[in-house]
Amino acid sequence: MESSTILPLSQLSFFPPKSRTRTGASPFRPWKERTSQPVRFNCQKMFVPGFGEASPEAKAANNLHNFFTYIAVKIVTAQLESYNPEAYKELMEFLSRHALNNGDKFCADLMRESPRHKILALRILEVRSAYCKKDFEWDNLKRLASKMVDESNTRLMRDYVLETSHEES
Repeated sequence: MESSTILPLSQLSFFPPKSRTRTGASPFRPWKERTSQPVRFNCQKMFVPGFGEASPEAKAANNLHNFFTYIAVKIVTAQLESYNPEAYKELMEFLSRHALNNGDKFCADLMRESPRHKILALRILEVRSAYCKKDFEWDNLKRLASKMVDESNTRLMRDYVLETSHEES
């Protein structure tokens, strides 16, 4: 029968004992010894559950990607309306039959509609890329989103306090 010793928590260590031999040879250890420092978890970001396949930022990027397609379609239709009424009419007919919820699917369907529609799709892809890279004001997006959250939180808390203070009176 084996005997075991129970150590107080103050004497427990997560690090292997230092070798007491002067020859530099370490005693046999059945576990693989770590060569790096222990990992510290200094994460200052919130954990968001339920986003296993993608981060919230990836979901937002996907929504922005589809939104950029919507913006590109609006830009292209406005351009076509003034200088190519026939292409404008074709694009508007296509828009009436196809949803713009998924930007990539919309553009893929537009490309396969006809050779003339393919040219429109390529123009939309070009405008989408240019708008995203050059015209969209990313800093303004962050400022506006933060402002909206702050104002909404303040309004909701104020409304709640007003509502509950009237009930108590």
